[in-house]
Amino acid sequence: MENTAAAEPGATGEGDSAVSGAEIQLENVTKRYPGTREPAVGDVTMTIPAGKIVILVGPSGCGKTTTLRMINRLIEPTSGRITIGGEDALRLNPDQLRRKIGYAIQQAGLFPHFTVAQNIGVVPGLLGWDRKRIADRVEEMLDLVGLDPKVFHDRYPRQLSGGQQQRVGVARALAADPPVLLMDEPFGAVDPITRGNLQDELLRLQSALGKTIVFVTHDFDEAVKLGDKIAVLGTGSSILQYDTPEAILANPADDTVAGFVGAGASLKQLTLLRVREVELGEDPVLARLDESPADVRRKLTERNGTYALVLDNRDRPARWVHIRDLGSASSLATAGKPLGDLVSLQSTLQDALEAILAEGGSVPVTGPRGEYAGMIELDTVMATVQRLREEHS
Repeated sequence: MENTAAAEPGATGEGDSAVSGAEIQLENVTKRYPGTREPAVGDVTMTIPAGKIVILVGPSGCGKTTTLRMINRLIEPTSGRITIGGEDALRLNPDQLRRKIGYAIQQAGLFPHFTVAQNIGVVPGLLGWDRKRIADRVEEMLDLVGLDPKVFHDRYPRQLSGGQQQRVGVARALAADPPVLLMDEPFGAVDPITRGNLQDELLRLQSALGKTIVFVTHDFDEAVKLGDKIAVLGTGSSILQYDTPEAILANPADDTVAGFVGAGASLKQLTLLRVREVELGEDPVLARLDESPADVRRKLTERNGTYALVLDNRDRPARWVHIRDLGSASSLATAGKPLGDLVSLQSTLQDALEAILAEGGSVPVTGPRGEYAGMIELDTVMATVQRLREEHS
């Protein structure tokens, strides 16, 4: 049976002015392995719009990774046609094709004996860029994914956390400015808080870069959060539904898709709303790392406050400090406690609710470069939940 899903051109939203991606078309793409009765991927036809994030979601073994890897020919299709920006991908030299396509996987896949800078510079080097251009690009990419070049440039993968490794993996995938980025469960191996932060980072990057991103996951909540469109796949990558997250949540195509959506569809609507779409709360007392504890204590007393939020020299939230910590503190750098969780303007309201419940109160919100942008409060999120329930009752 042919699996056909067409994508409407549609508006690209925030990324409109920065679309640098290319449309991908799969036409009757099939993959058969010798000795097997059924194809791993059977006769898939779909259009992936330029500058959009399209999520392939489905159960283990449904063929979503095989479909992804046929786009850059890490797996060769048995039959069918794949075009990228109108160019027949199956007629290109595979190595040349892959240098035009970024690829990020679950374990980051960094070369262990290369520094961070060397890892990021691999593809530009293969493309013949000169040393200065590569060095400039490495610095630019580290800054883009939120890693200080002065700190991380010469580190090795073993010296990085899982989340930092994934950021370097994304930087490497984007270093040669490819129009297409393929991501195979890239955030599946990190803890939930880091995963949420990496998802926010990807959305922030996409709003600036406008790449065509094909992203594989088995997590439907992740698909709803990240996807402009979602392809829900069944056996052999049969396309059960290919539509916007809003449409799939509101009207699942069949019982199998409804099973992916799961219970509490109205609460899942929180995943469609971003922190930037609601009114942020009142700022707490703000302090700088280089301020004296005595000055901050005085500010708290004047405002009848209990806690101050300490910002670093780049205006990023760093610590909470209680007024009682300030009497004996010699520096704000060690007073109080580091932030446990925060959200960005790109975060979903579901992320915000989880962070608020984990922290036991309001949570700081950060902007595009990690700078402080305001506070998100429980009352704001709960009012939105109530409104959504009334709309869907």
